[in-house]
Formats: sequence, C-alpha cells, structure tokens
Amino acid sequence: MQENKPVINQKLALFCACFVGFAFSANYTNHAPLKEWLMKSFDTPDVPFSKAMFGFLTTAIFLTHAFMQIPAGNFADKYGPKKILIIGLSIVFIGNLGISFSESYNQLLFWKFLVGFGTGSSFVSGARYIYQSTSSDKLFLYQGYYGASVLLGSGFVIFAVPQIANYFEGWPNAFLSTASVALVALLIVIFIAPKPLAKEHPHSSLLKMLANNQLYLLGIVQMASFGLVIVIGSWITEMLKENFEFSNKLIIPFIASLILLLGIFTRPLGGKLVQQIGVRKLLLISLSLNAIACFILAFCSKSLPLDIIAILLLGVGCGLPYAGLFNRAATMFPGRAGAAMGLVNMLGIAFVLIAAPLVGKIADWSGTFSTAFISLGIFATIACLISLKISNNHTL
Repeated sequence: MQENKPVINQKLALFCACFVGFAFSANYTNHAPLKEWLMKSFDTPDVPFSKAMFGFLTTAIFLTHAFMQIPAGNFADKYGPKKILIIGLSIVFIGNLGISFSESYNQLLFWKFLVGFGTGSSFVSGARYIYQSTSSDKLFLYQGYYGASVLLGSGFVIFAVPQIANYFEGWPNAFLSTASVALVALLIVIFIAPKPLAKEHPHSSLLKMLANNQLYLLGIVQMASFGLVIVIGSWITEMLKENFEFSNKLIIPFIASLILLLGIFTRPLGGKLVQQIGVRKLLLISLSLNAIACFILAFCSKSLPLDIIAILLLGVGCGLPYAGLFNRAATMFPGRAGAAMGLVNMLGIAFVLIAAPLVGKIADWSGTFSTAFISLGIFATIACLISLKISNNHTL
C-alpha cells in the first residue's frame, strides 16, 4: 500500500508568488518617472534637487533591500516563507503610505529606506516559496515566471505611475496606488496562498555557504544583469526626455518600460534554455548583449531607433540568466536555499547601491549620460569574462 503524500496546488502557489513579486517590485522604480513632480515639491533654493539626490532614492530602498537578503532568506528557511512574506508586505504597505504623505526630501528618503526592508524580505521569501512549492521538473520554469513577475512590477510602474500622477494631478496618489497593490498581495498571502510543503534536506553550514566562491561568481552575474537593468531603468526615462521631445507624453514612459517588461518573457525563456545549452553559454550570450547595449546608449544616445534596439537587447540580456542563477544557488545549498539565493541577490543589489547615484553624479558632472554608459558597458564586459569560471552544468 502506497503512503499518501501531501500535495499542493502548484499553479495556485505560482499565481500567489507572482502577484507578490509584482506588488513589491513596483517599489523598485515607482519613483523613477516622477522626478519632475518630486522636484516641484522638494526643490529649494538652498538645496536644489539634483540628479545625484534623485539617485539616492534608488540607493535608499536597495540598501535595506540588500541588507535583508541573507537574514530574511535564513528566516524563510527556518520559519517558512509565508510568515516572512506577511511581515515584508506589511512593511511595503506602510512605507508607501508614508511616502505619499511626505513633506520633505528627507522624509521621502526615510520611507524609501524603510520600504527596502519589506521588499528585501519579500523577494527572497518569494523565491524560497517557489522552491518549496514546486516539483523539480517545473522548478526552472516556475522560478523564471516568478522572476518575470518581479520585472513586470518594476517595469509596469515606469509606464503606469506617471499616468496616475497626471490623472490625479499629483505624485502622492501614485504612491497610494502601489500601497494598495501591496495590501492586496498581503491579503492573498494570508488567505489564499497554499502552505508550502516542507522539503527535507541535509543540514549545511551558513559559514560554508558564505565561503563558497561559485555563489560569488553568480553574484557578479547578478550585478551585470538584474543590477544593470535596475540602474539603467532608473535613469532611462530621464535620458530619453533630455534627448527627445514628443507631443504624446505616453511614448517615452512606454519605451523606457520595455527595458524591464521584456523580462516577463526572457526570464521564463532562460529557465528553459539553461537546461538545454548550459549555464556558461547562456551567460556569455546574455552579458555580451548587455555590454553591446550599454555602448550603443553611450555612443548613439541621440538616435531613437538605436536607443530602442539597445533597450531591447538589455531586456533580453538581463532576463535570461535569472532562473539559472537562483536555481543553481538553491541546488548548491538546498538546506539553506533562501540564504543562498539571498547572497546572490545581495551582491547584485550592491551594484545598484553604488551605480545608481554614481550614474547621476557622472551625468551632473559631464552633462550627458554617455560616460556613465561607457563605464556600465565595461563592467558588463568584465562580468562576461568572469562568467567563464562558472560551472557549466545546470545542477550540481
């Protein structure tokens, strides 16, 4: 007689995780297209609202987002991902309410800083939830879908947030809209999301995990894929506005959003391709596309067709590695899958922390974004070469 094994509705679990991914990731870039509105509110003669200050809004959220990757991953491994998701989404909701009522730049910066604790906890717990709720034959694809939802949220708001600000004649309601989405996601996790099955794995040392060089190589690729697309996504709207003028105000936000929205398709596609061609070849193709795209934006920024081509290349190159990176990290340390995935993502976020304000500072100093994009292209090229040291198998 066969023992009845507990089952879980994997499609429902995937839907819940993807909605969560959409909800918290909207906070990565919901400020990016609102620079003009925020400047009108917070620019003063004594403290002008510079590009560098605007870049620090991205740094604020990703500083605490990065800080929470390993601790939240460890808590998700120990206490279960649903509990950590509830805490994380609650923080995201409260933080967005705070942003909408901010009356100074410092308050805005503080609330962005707080929201990062929630997004960081939510991301790594969501990845752990997928890992724990999905059978091995669907894991690469489902992790890719989860990653796609993260880019959907961060890309969609680049287009949607300025429309909300225009319709309601102000930026506060734009942040109230992302607060509402976070609240809906919180209720879904509490009342609808299936409880993930417990997966028994051999105990592994946290120190051993932190000392593993392959995880750090994966983290460098995360810098040159996710980190790169977030940094460029934070500034691409501003660059396009400086270089082009359109009577239709929807065109530039739509073009800018493509850099992230393409990941909806390329992250699941990467989950399929990594099992067919191996990690190394996939990464070489992806990072090469990223480097080429950065150099196009650097040297051909006044050509809209070439800028669009570069954005499309980044959407492909930054999306394909995701599922392979995170499933590789989880496979290496299954007993600490959340913490291992958190380490890889933390390293990617470190790039955002440094590069987002640095791009703004370089643009302020040089008067254009060209020098900044040259630097990003060089980094992507270096990461491409480093990826040759990553093991070529999709499992260990």
